[in-house]
Amino acid sequence: MSGGATVAAVAIPADPTPGAPQGVPGQDEVMARAGGENFPVASRFLGRRLRESLLAIYGFARLVDQLGDESAGDRPALLDWLDSEINRIYDGATPAQPLMRRMSVVCREARIPAEPLHNLVEANRMDQTVTSYATFDDLLSYCSLSANTVGRMVLHVFGAATPDRIALSDSVCSGLQVTEHLQDVREDLGRGRVYLPREDLARFGCDEADLATVPSPERVRTLIGFEVERARMLLDGGAPLIATLSGRAKLAITAFVAGGHAALNAIEHAGNALGAKPPRPTSAARAAALVRTVRSAR
Repeated sequence: MSGGATVAAVAIPADPTPGAPQGVPGQDEVMARAGGENFPVASRFLGRRLRESLLAIYGFARLVDQLGDESAGDRPALLDWLDSEINRIYDGATPAQPLMRRMSVVCREARIPAEPLHNLVEANRMDQTVTSYATFDDLLSYCSLSANTVGRMVLHVFGAATPDRIALSDSVCSGLQVTEHLQDVREDLGRGRVYLPREDLARFGCDEADLATVPSPERVRTLIGFEVERARMLLDGGAPLIATLSGRAKLAITAFVAGGHAALNAIEHAGNALGAKPPRPTSAARAAALVRTVRSAR
């Protein structure tokens, strides 16, 4: 994510947590990726308190992903350990991991329930055994456990977690996650996962070997273009959320939606081809997408 995201200064260690299982990364390692996301993690325009809360949520989400995707240790055991850290938050105990200690403060202040945190861990458990999804609806069910839960936590931070807003946020967050999957097809393939629905691969006459072919065959580019439009529809379907908010919450959600559109535009600009590196929008493209999103929200 862009937008000047930095880790707030807090007096907690940056090195791996003493007593934690082998494979648990330190705080700095987790937060180092904040600048590479599709949308601002926590813009300085939000003010220090909101920024620190959003950075804590981001840190938690990244920690879950790193344990489930990248750790060289026993990933299921590490995810079980993280679930126990979540339980400590809601049992009134102090988590061992620094990022989880930050998250415990946010959960208490914003009254975030335990379910979204546990759901995100469960999504990463699925990643240990589920390598593909039959239908787009199946993929959206996975998104409901992963990206959507993060959006719900963000709404709690803004004091805006009403049922209507949650439904719109779910659409935005699913759109953002589908977008990320489209950017990371090659990376996911290297991990033995394919998030493009099997029914869509069959529809366009593609198989996994086609996804690894360089340059991307026309049928793959047509498939990616189809999924880009699906992601765009999800973003647009949730965009009315912006009009229900005000102030800094409105600014943040506008930036999230705009970041998703900018990323989809970058994929299209690359001809919907799968390259060695994910297509990323330029700063100018991000700014243009933000302007368009603001105008559309009006």
